[in-house]
Amino acid sequence: MVKLTIVGRMSDGLPLAQGPRYTIEENNNFLFYKQQAEFILKEISKGALAHSKMTIHIDHHCFNHLVDNGFIFITLCDSSYPRKLAFHYLQDLQKEFEKFENRLIEKITRPYSFVKFDSIIGNIRRQYIDTRTQANLSKLNANKKQDVDIVTKHISEILERRQNAEISDRIFVSPQTVSSIWSSPRLEVIALKWTPITTIVVVAVVLLWASLVLTDNIIIS
Repeated sequence: MVKLTIVGRMSDGLPLAQGPRYTIEENNNFLFYKQQAEFILKEISKGALAHSKMTIHIDHHCFNHLVDNGFIFITLCDSSYPRKLAFHYLQDLQKEFEKFENRLIEKITRPYSFVKFDSIIGNIRRQYIDTRTQANLSKLNANKKQDVDIVTKHISEILERRQNAEISDRIFVSPQTVSSIWSSPRLEVIALKWTPITTIVVVAVVLLWASLVLTDNIIIS
């Protein structure tokens, strides 16, 4: 069954609505799955998950997401729940979401503050609880030969990719930080001004030391 739903904004990954809280068998893991959904939302907004439709497996559940017109629709289902129905559910949400003006939604700055859409999520979800209703069976049986090519991944792959990206960013940024210090205009001026003077002083010291050594050799001989 559909257990968790989040609607977010593509431009900044802000979660806008989540609907009523659904009961999950592992009640203590509700926050864990919600955090994973928010992580996926952020990854999509960063362009790390470029597919408009995708299924991401996690434990004995899976996230399905749909990206359309600058907004992201994510749902968590049992692995046994028909994926075709899950995407019909997301498409129904997307159609209802289109009825709201974008300019109003773009003004939202606080997470989950688009409460007007929460009740809509709840109403549409109820239509998909029972997969054996006539309406849902019709959706499952329609266009059987036209299977949508939906990319499937495991959450561990996405987490590993994010970790590798962060490591690469740190490696890339560190040399820049060091070089930016030593290539500052002030240090360049100091180097241009004092390098010739330092060279002259060093040469003079060497010549003085050499003359003293020669003098000592002459006196000894």
